[in-house]
Amino acid sequence: MTTTPAEGVGFRSKRGPILISLMLSTGLVAIDSTIVATAVPSIVHDIGGFVSFPWLFSAYLLAQAVSVPVYAKLSDVVGRKPIILIGIGLFLLGSILCGVAWSMPALIAFRVLQGLGAGAVQPMAITIAGDIYSLTERAKVQGYLASVWAVSSVVGPTLGGVFSALGMWRGIFLVNIPLCLLAGWMLSRTFHENVERARHRVDYLGAGLLTGSLTLIILGALEGGQAWGWTSAISVAVFAGGALLFAVFILVERRAAEPVLPPWVVSRRLLATTALISFGVGAVMLGLTSYVPTFLEGALSTSPILAGLALAALTIGWPISASQSGRFYLRMGFRKTAMIGITITVIGTAVLALTASAPNVLLAAASCFIVGLGLGLVATPSLIAAQSSVDWNERGVVTGTNLFARSIGSSIGVAVFGAVANAIYAGTPGSNTDPHTVVSASGAVFVAVLAAAVLTVVAVIAMPATDNKTTASSGIDPAVAAEPSTAASDG
Repeated sequence: MTTTPAEGVGFRSKRGPILISLMLSTGLVAIDSTIVATAVPSIVHDIGGFVSFPWLFSAYLLAQAVSVPVYAKLSDVVGRKPIILIGIGLFLLGSILCGVAWSMPALIAFRVLQGLGAGAVQPMAITIAGDIYSLTERAKVQGYLASVWAVSSVVGPTLGGVFSALGMWRGIFLVNIPLCLLAGWMLSRTFHENVERARHRVDYLGAGLLTGSLTLIILGALEGGQAWGWTSAISVAVFAGGALLFAVFILVERRAAEPVLPPWVVSRRLLATTALISFGVGAVMLGLTSYVPTFLEGALSTSPILAGLALAALTIGWPISASQSGRFYLRMGFRKTAMIGITITVIGTAVLALTASAPNVLLAAASCFIVGLGLGLVATPSLIAAQSSVDWNERGVVTGTNLFARSIGSSIGVAVFGAVANAIYAGTPGSNTDPHTVVSASGAVFVAVLAAAVLTVVAVIAMPATDNKTTASSGIDPAVAAEPSTAASDG
C-alpha cells in the first residue's frame, strides 16, 4: 500500500482531518473499556443476571482478541480503510443492539458484536498512523492517540456514572452512535489509499479453532460451580473440549501457510516470556476494571460517578508511567524496568487486597493509581523488547501476538475472577446486594488479582536480558505500547 506524503503534523496540517478521525475511532474503544464497568450494578438491577455479568467483559474481549489477526491479514489484501469502516459499522450495530437489550444473555451476545468491531478499529487506527506518518513524525502522532486514553479514563467512568445515576444505563451504549457516524464519515472523506494487491491466505480455520477453544475454557471457568458442579460430566466435557480444540489448533498452525499465531512466536524465549507478561498485565488490569466499581457501589453505596472516578485512577496512572518508561529502559534495560513496574503493581494490588475488608474510596483509588503506574512500566518495556528483537517483516506479527496475549489474559482473567466471586455469592439469596457479601467476594477477587501479579513476576524474571540500544535503530515507536488496549501493528 502506498500513501501520498504531506507536510506537518497536527490538526491544522493536511493530514489533520485523518488524525482527528483516528482519534475519534480510538476513542470508541477507549471509552468503552471503562464506561461499562461503572454501570454494572444498574444493568443488573434492571435486567438481572448478576452471576453472568463477567461475560459482558469476557465475551467482548474474546471477540476482540481473536478477530485482530484476521483483520490484520485482510487489511493487507483489501487495504486499511475498508477494514476500519467495517469495524466502525459493527461497533455501531453492536452498540445500538446493546442499548435495546432485554436480558443479560442478549446484552452479552450484542457485546460480542461490539468486540468484533473493536478488533478492527483499534489496530487499524494505529496501522493507518504508521502508513501515513514517517518514523520521526510518528512519535508525536502516537502522543495524540495516547492522549485519547488519558481523556477517556476520566470521561468513560464519569459518563457511565452519570447514566447510571439517572437510571439510563442504556445511554452508555447509545452515546456511541454519533461518535461512530462522525468517525466513519470523516474517514470516508479524508483518508484515501492506493492498495497494491497481493495474495494472502487468511487462516480462518486457525482463528475458528482458537475462538472455539477459548470460548469453551472461559465458559467452563464462569459457569463451573454455578450452572453445573466443577467435577460434573458437563464441566469435564467443556474443559476437555477446549483443550482438544486448542491441541488441534496447534497442529493446524504448524501447517498453515500464514498462521494466526506462528509457532516461532512462542519458541523464542524472549517472545514467549513477554507474551506471558502481557497476559498477566491483561488479567490484572481487567480484574480491577471489572470489580472495583462493583466493590465500592455494593459495599459503600457509593454513587456510580464516584466509583467510576476511583477506577479512572488506574487508567490515569498507566499512560503517565508508560510515557516516561523510555528514560528507564534506555538507562537500565528492559528487564530491570519491567521488574520495577511489576514490583509496584504487586504493592498496589496487595494494598487493595489487604484493605478490602475496610472499604474506602480514596484508598481504593490510590491503590488503582499505584497499579496503573506499575503496569505502564511493565507493558511498555516488555513489548518494546519483543519488537526490537525481530526484523521489520516480523514486527507486526510480534506486536499483534503480544497484544493478543494481553486481551486473552483480560478475557480469561475476568472469567476466573468471576468464578471466584460467584463461588462466594452462590447459595446466598440477594447476596449481590448485601454489603458484607460484596466485601467478601470482592476481597477474594482482589487476592486473586494479587496472585496474578505475583505470577507475572515469574515471567519477568524469566525474561532474558536484551540490548536496549537496538531500539533507537529498530524503527520502533514506544508510544504504541503506551496505550492500554489491543492492537495489531504499528505499521
